[in-house]
Amino acid sequence: MNFISTRGGEERVSAAYAIKNGLAKDGGLYMPESIPSLTEDEIKKISGLSYSERAAYIIGKFLTDYTYEELLEDAKGAYAEEKFGPSAAPVTKLSENTYMLELWHGPTSAFKDMALQIMPRLFVRALRKTGEKRNALILVATSGDTGKAALEGYKDIDGTSIQVFYPTDGVSRVQKLQMQTQEGGNVKVIGIRGNFDDAQSGVKRIFADMDMVRTLDDAGTFLSSANSINWGRLVPQIVYYVSAYCDMLASGALKYGDKLDVCVPTGNFGNIFACYIAKLMGLPIGRLICASNKNNVLTDFLESGTYNRVRPFHQTISPSMDILISSNLERLLYLVCGQKKTAEYMNALANDGGYTLDGEDFAKIKESFLGYYTDEEETKATIRCVYENKNCLIDTHTAVAHHAAEEYMNEYETERKILVVSTASPYKFAKDVYVSLRGESSALQFSDDTEALDALETYTGVKIPAPLSGLTAKVILHSDIIDKEDMDSAVVGFAKA
Repeated sequence: MNFISTRGGEERVSAAYAIKNGLAKDGGLYMPESIPSLTEDEIKKISGLSYSERAAYIIGKFLTDYTYEELLEDAKGAYAEEKFGPSAAPVTKLSENTYMLELWHGPTSAFKDMALQIMPRLFVRALRKTGEKRNALILVATSGDTGKAALEGYKDIDGTSIQVFYPTDGVSRVQKLQMQTQEGGNVKVIGIRGNFDDAQSGVKRIFADMDMVRTLDDAGTFLSSANSINWGRLVPQIVYYVSAYCDMLASGALKYGDKLDVCVPTGNFGNIFACYIAKLMGLPIGRLICASNKNNVLTDFLESGTYNRVRPFHQTISPSMDILISSNLERLLYLVCGQKKTAEYMNALANDGGYTLDGEDFAKIKESFLGYYTDEEETKATIRCVYENKNCLIDTHTAVAHHAAEEYMNEYETERKILVVSTASPYKFAKDVYVSLRGESSALQFSDDTEALDALETYTGVKIPAPLSGLTAKVILHSDIIDKEDMDSAVVGFAKA
């Protein structure tokens, strides 16, 4: 299986090369030349396998220059029980037709662990397979969860270092502490004065700066990415959608061939795009519901066909979705309209702030995708309602998806099962979850957001996940804050340190 750029400006490369480099030289994203199939017999077969075995089988369809034995070794190491518990991605039933895919049982209590525990293993193999001798600098922009998960995955990995940029006022207190207290001899964490889109744009600019590339090369370093722009980060996410369908077959919730609708809280579009790839492979997926918060650029796009990033930016209680430039949408455009149009749309986004699809392209997207958004008050009400009526404690991002799923089911009066994707432990956003349950006045008791961790546990009886317990007692190791214009010099300084 070879990989090509979404924008058509680079020759075919191997999976290992695509994973090593992250971003194509023309600024596009790597995509496989074709989408492999997943047959009914295969789905039934892997339903009897462990999560690690499922992962090795599915990832192997894309990473054909890796052996099954290599992928199985990496998957077993990544999804070991001591990291994820007895089930890496369990499916729970909320109501007759509503199920939840829990993706936050890993070492940082967020869904990014599902990819970022195995990706560093795939990356190290990629370095060997391509004969790379330079040090790899993993450059990451994060809206909260990717940063900690990437830091945890890449810390002290030979031949690599990792530098994470986050919006200093755009992540939760727990997320910030998780990153600021990160240990490891090869890690650097920096806050920027700006929002996530500023951080993401800065990282993309650095990747595209040939003078920067040459400067780093002279220092024996090359850049790569752990964001979902890297195919090695995205391909493990396909696995848990296939796994969820297998688990629902095994439990009797579905019969093979039953269409399953899926609702995903969406910011950068990588998570929901992975589900779309699973659908294209042959998994019986129905509609994909893209759930946004008040930064509803994707909702507007899926209703109108126009993507417009020139709009007010809102800081919300679901900060990992506070994004106006959804990078992985480029991969969907590539599949729908090809490389030439994708390059034109991306140029328009960069130069004009947006683009409008032609009618045929937009109609293809509407065949699979619908967009809904959930405002702040609806998010809080959903947390309270799900806890009181379904005895389930959810975080702010999952609440966005749950509310969108209910809106969709009411509008379409569908009888199909729907899978709501739960992307983070409620304790990563403990204050907002607690206030949603107890009312706005309850926030006055907290001098610091982290005090809500114990309060939420006391009120609900739901235990704080081990990775978040004792977080406030850890030593702050990374306190740098810079202007977004200074990201370039920070990267060079870290590479030469």
